[in-house]
Amino acid sequence: MIAKIVCYTLLGLEGVPVEVETDVNRGVPSYDMVGLPDTAVKESKERVRSALKNSGLLFPMNRITINFAPADIRKEGAGFDLAVAISLLKASDQLVGVNVGDTVFLGELALNGDLRPIAGLLPILISAKGHGFTRFVIPAGNSEEARYLGGAEIYPAKTLQSVVRHLVGTEPIAPLDTAVFVPHAGARTSSDLKFVKGQPMARRAIEIAVAGGHNLLMIGPPGTGKTMLARCLPTIMPDLSFEEALEITKIHSVAGVLGEEGIVTERPFRTPHHTATTVSMCGGGNKTVHPGEMSLAHGGVLFLDELPEYQRSTLEALRQPLEDGKITVSRAGGTVTFPARFMLCASMNPCPCGNFGSSERTCTCTPAEIRRYRKKVSGPLLDRIDLQVEVDDIAYDDLTAGAEQESSKAVKERVDRARRIQRNRFEESGILTNAEMGEREIADFCGLSREGDEILRAAFERMHLSARARGRIIKVARTIADLDSSEEILPKHVFEAVSYRIYDKI
Repeated sequence: MIAKIVCYTLLGLEGVPVEVETDVNRGVPSYDMVGLPDTAVKESKERVRSALKNSGLLFPMNRITINFAPADIRKEGAGFDLAVAISLLKASDQLVGVNVGDTVFLGELALNGDLRPIAGLLPILISAKGHGFTRFVIPAGNSEEARYLGGAEIYPAKTLQSVVRHLVGTEPIAPLDTAVFVPHAGARTSSDLKFVKGQPMARRAIEIAVAGGHNLLMIGPPGTGKTMLARCLPTIMPDLSFEEALEITKIHSVAGVLGEEGIVTERPFRTPHHTATTVSMCGGGNKTVHPGEMSLAHGGVLFLDELPEYQRSTLEALRQPLEDGKITVSRAGGTVTFPARFMLCASMNPCPCGNFGSSERTCTCTPAEIRRYRKKVSGPLLDRIDLQVEVDDIAYDDLTAGAEQESSKAVKERVDRARRIQRNRFEESGILTNAEMGEREIADFCGLSREGDEILRAAFERMHLSARARGRIIKVARTIADLDSSEEILPKHVFEAVSYRIYDKI
């Protein structure tokens, strides 16, 4: 008898339907799998065999052929175990009269029949629902992740035996209730801008950067608060919308780094070590293509501490995602495009010893050493960083001052107001922030006065800026105007935006 069960596999962030066709016939006992299964899928033979026997079910001692269709797509992972087991039971007449054609089965089996959670469940469920499926049987360990998919019947099962009892109707499994998404802005960080002493220019820069989604570079001696300022970024970022949370959760689910809540409730803040490889930043793998740090930071912040210490090739790989908001990874396992629209925040010392330009310390580096150190970060990459700000030493009296600085909550209110202005401005363009504007949007929404244009012209000629840098200055000026609730970009906004391009000091 032939049985057909629907399962899903992942290609990047998209689920692809796979039909598990099982044929059980008389003949010499054998167990063959076809349809480009990888090693993990082939090894399901023994997991399914043991799970069936240890669940009090019969394993058919016949000639068994299992085909994973379509046969031209490679099937990977242990998520096919449950579908294989149910198809074997159906083909061997142990589930007579049970309709399973409209149900998607997902899950890995333990040898004792327990169902184990799988990675990438949420993107699979979203894709399957888009293909018309509304009934799913999943491992109970994936329940929190699956609760946020509305309009579907999702049955969480702990064991293979409970799945069988549910299908025959003896012990139905209660479907999951749909959960309500509640964002938590900066809930997991203990940082707050009120604890940052001094550094008014850097505080202003991170407010502008978050308000407009701009990239930020902080330059200064060690111990001046660059890392502390960067760790305050999540506390002033806008709350996640449900749509944004789902998109970010899909990436984290595929990567296998999803937390116990089952959904991402705050914007990511990724801080890869400077020894990170280009593959770990971009994504990839030997067979399966996994998202890298750029994609894991999608919708949030990618913080690169000590920027010149990263490999040159790793830094250069940032250039295209910073422009396009996505990254296409081509490996032997296939070509996959992952979203990668993140805010880049980086910090660096001005020289190897870190004291060049300091008002309190003496630099011991030679001019050749300073030039060599700065050349580790290329001009094209710096050109894509909208705000570049100096962070200098803090006086002792400022450190011991009893008065608290402005809190992250107060700054976040201004950021939220500026973001609302941008949402209203771009509601028909599909753009979320000023940093995403193209030439058309700049022409429509960023007109400069004659005085503002003269300021920009003088900066362009004196600082030898590129056309890209000019456009980014205008975008920053637009954000500064939004923070001031000004419909027009005033000369003071242009002047402040220009002040954050410190090319002559890098």
